[in-house]
Amino acid sequence: MPTELPYAADAEVSLSYDELQVLRLQYQKEVAQAHITVQTKFNFAWGLVKSPIRENQVEGVRLLQEIYRAEPTRRRECLYYLALGHYKMGNFDEAKKFNGLLIDKEPTNMQALSLASLIDNGVAREGYIGMALAGGAAAIGAILVGSLIRRAARK
Repeated sequence: MPTELPYAADAEVSLSYDELQVLRLQYQKEVAQAHITVQTKFNFAWGLVKSPIRENQVEGVRLLQEIYRAEPTRRRECLYYLALGHYKMGNFDEAKKFNGLLIDKEPTNMQALSLASLIDNGVAREGYIGMALAGGAAAIGAILVGSLIRRAARK
């Protein structure tokens, strides 16, 4: 039995430019008509969050937060994509918060459990990078101090 959960595929799969453009044009059409349906707004936000472009992800999260606040009946479906958007942007604390809310409501949601694993891996990776940077800075500092001491001893 495999241990990896394949359900958070949304984390790596983006829409094509043309697919996102269809959603964008529908959203802009409804904006121009001053009547945006919740479904159109959600669809566009979903496409933006899945994008590899950070500005799109930020806009998608903003739209999802608007839906989450204004439409209590749509909160459950917003939680996963809010968590996904924050995960993709590297905002692991926010991603964990939204995903945790979803897991609290649906403890067996495989998609949310899989995303939790991805978030934990992202936090660990970020920690390793931080430790490597700190170790590198300490090594450079030691080299500089050593060279200053040698220089002072020569004079």
